[in-house]
Amino acid sequence: MSKRDFFNREMSWLGFNQRVLEEAKSPASPLLERLKFLAITASNLDEFFMVRVGGLEMARQAGRRKKDIAGLTPIMQLKTIRKRTQRMMAELHRCFYRDVEPALNQSGIVHLNPDSLTHDQEREAEYYFQQEVLPIITPVGIRSDDQPLNLENLALHMLVALEPLKGKKSVVHAILPLHHSLNRIVKLSSDEGISYLLLEEVVQKHCHAWFPGFRVVESGSFRITRNANFAVAEEEAPDLLAGMEEILEERKVGSCVRLELDASMSASLQHLLLKLIPAAEETVYLIKGPLNLKDLMPMAFMEGFDELKIEPWSPQQPADIVPNQPMFEQIKMSDRLFYHPYESFDPVLRWVEEAAADSNVLSIKMVLYRTSSDSAIVQALKRAALTGKQVTVLIELKARFDEAQNIEWAREMQLSGIQVIHGVRGYKTHAKITLVVRREETGIVRYCHYGTGNYNESTAKLYGDISYLTCHAGLGEDASMFFNVLCGYAQPERMNHLSIAPLTLRERILELIEFEISRAKEGKKASVYVKMNSLVDQAISEALYRADRAGVKIVLNIRGICCLKPRGNIRVTSIVDRYLEHARIIQFYHGGKPQLYISSADWMPRNLDRRLELLVPIIDAECQAKLRKYLEIHMQDNQRAWLLQSDGSYRRALPTKGARKMRSQAWLQKQMQDLLDQKRKDKPTRFEPHLGDIKNEA
Repeated sequence: MSKRDFFNREMSWLGFNQRVLEEAKSPASPLLERLKFLAITASNLDEFFMVRVGGLEMARQAGRRKKDIAGLTPIMQLKTIRKRTQRMMAELHRCFYRDVEPALNQSGIVHLNPDSLTHDQEREAEYYFQQEVLPIITPVGIRSDDQPLNLENLALHMLVALEPLKGKKSVVHAILPLHHSLNRIVKLSSDEGISYLLLEEVVQKHCHAWFPGFRVVESGSFRITRNANFAVAEEEAPDLLAGMEEILEERKVGSCVRLELDASMSASLQHLLLKLIPAAEETVYLIKGPLNLKDLMPMAFMEGFDELKIEPWSPQQPADIVPNQPMFEQIKMSDRLFYHPYESFDPVLRWVEEAAADSNVLSIKMVLYRTSSDSAIVQALKRAALTGKQVTVLIELKARFDEAQNIEWAREMQLSGIQVIHGVRGYKTHAKITLVVRREETGIVRYCHYGTGNYNESTAKLYGDISYLTCHAGLGEDASMFFNVLCGYAQPERMNHLSIAPLTLRERILELIEFEISRAKEGKKASVYVKMNSLVDQAISEALYRADRAGVKIVLNIRGICCLKPRGNIRVTSIVDRYLEHARIIQFYHGGKPQLYISSADWMPRNLDRRLELLVPIIDAECQAKLRKYLEIHMQDNQRAWLLQSDGSYRRALPTKGARKMRSQAWLQKQMQDLLDQKRKDKPTRFEPHLGDIKNEA
C-alpha cells in the first residue's frame, strides 16, 4: 500500500493531546476540571518530548533515514513536530493565563501580584521564604569558563544576573534550582477564598538574600526536558537490575530536547543558557505565563470550591459480588467480569488477599508491570510467601518511568521469600495475569485473573479497564504454560485459548479478520469492532483495508494514536472524558457467533513484536453479553467522542437526527449504580439476634 494510506504516528499522538487540551478550553467544563486537563496536557507533552522526540533525535544524530509508516524520515518528523508543538504549547499557556486563571481569580482562587501584597501577606511570604526556601536552595555560580551544566530534568530553575554593589560593575550569573521538594503553590492569608503566589515569584522577590554585596539586575525562569529514551543493552548486561540502575543515571544527563524559557527573559540571558545547557535554537520554547503547568494539578483537587469541580463519581461494588462470600466460591459458580473504575477494583484485591490467607492455596503467580506506591497487592503477596506458599512474581524492571519503584519492590519482595523474575531477556512483559493454584476436594483447580490494566489500586480509580476472573480449565492450563515460558526455559506450545505476542497474537488477529473478509465476500454479514489505545501496526491496518474493500463493517474506538485512515466502511472515534480510556476490547461477528476478546496489547509493533502480551477470549456467555454491551455503548458516544477525518483532523461526534444523546462514561457510571441499588432493593431485610450466655462478673 502507499504511504499516503497512513498517518504519521507522532502527529496522530499530538492530535490526541490536542483533544485533551480542547477539554481544558471548553467553557462548559467546571474551572478546576479545566485546570486538571491543562495539567494533563502539559504532563503528556513532557513524556512525549522525553521519549518520542528523544528517540527521533538519537536516530537523526545516528544518520538514520529509515521512513516511518507515513513515509517520513526522522528529520522530517522532527521538523513537523517542532512546528506543531510550538503552536500547542502556546495554546496551552494562553488558555491558562487568558481564560482559566482570570476566571479562578474571580471565583476566589486568587493568584496574587507579587508587587501588590498586603502588609500581612508580605510578612507571610518573607517568613515562608526564610523558613522553607532559603535553607534548601543552593545557588550555582557561573563562570565564563564553566563547562555545560548538568541541571535536573523537568525541574524549574531560575537564572539570575548580578552586579557588584562596589568595585567594577561587571555582570555575573548564578542559577537557583527550585527543588521539587518545595511546594509550587505558596498560599497566603486571605479574607475569603484562597490567595497564592507561585514558588518562583517568592524566590524572585527575595533572591537578593543569596547574594549579599550584589544587586539583582535580572532574573528569569527556565526548564529543561532531557532525552529519556534509553534502553538496556541486555546482551551486555548480565544483571538486568544493575543495568536498569545505570539507565536511571543516564537519564539525568540526557541531551536537551526542549528548553522552556520565560518569554520575558532578555536575549542576553537566553543566549547564555543556550551555551550552558547546551541546547539548539530549535529546542527553545518561549512561554508567556507560568512554566510547568502540571505542578498546578494539586489545585484542581484541593478541599472546598465544589461548585468549580465535576460531580464526584465513586466506583461501585459489582452487583453480582456477594460481600461475605469467599471469592473462590463465587468464581467457582461462574466467571466474573468487571469494568473499572465504574465497578470497584476491590473484588480483585480481595481475591488476592484471600488467596494469601487460604491454607488450600498452594501457589500464586503474577506479572507486575506498574503498581501503586503503597500497593496492598504487594503486601498480600509478601504475607503469602511468609506463610510458606510458593509465590512467583515477574516484575518488569523496564516499565518506563516506573523503573525505580519496581527495583525497590523487587528487592523488598525477594527479602520476603518471593521468587522474583526481572523480566524476560529481549522483551518487556506487559501481560496482565495472575494465576492461583488451589487444592480442593475435586483436585487441583487453577483460578485466573486476566486484565487490560495494571495491578494498581490508584489508577484503577482513574483508568477504564476490564478484569476477568475465571476458573475455566482451559484458560487455567494456558496460564500455567504462560508462566512456565516466563519463568523457565519451556518453549511455548499452541495454547488452548490464549494468544501470545510476539508469537501468535498478530497471527490470530489476522486470521479473525480474514474470516470476516471471507464471509463478506459470500454476501454475509461481517463486522469488526475494536476499542483500544493505539493502532499503528501496518500488517493489521492493511488487513482492515482489505476488509473494508470486501464490505466488512469496521468500527474503531481508538483513544490515542491511529495511523489508519477512515474510509468506506471504516469509522474511527476517540473518547476523551473524565476517565482515561484504557480497556482493549475486540469483537468479531464470526458468522453470528461473536468472538469477544480482551487484551493487554495495543495494535502497535512494539506490543506485537517486542513485548509479551496476551489476547484473552471471554468464554462465559454472561460475561460476553456484558462486554458486548459496554463496547456498544462506547461506539454510540456522541457527547465526548471525536470523529477522525480523512485528513487526520478530528471533529466532535454529534448526535444524528433522532438519535439519543449518549455520554458512554456517564451511562456506565449510572448503570453500575442502578444495578447495585436494584440488588439492595431486592434483598430482604432480616433481623438476626445475637445469642449467648450472660456471664456474671465476680
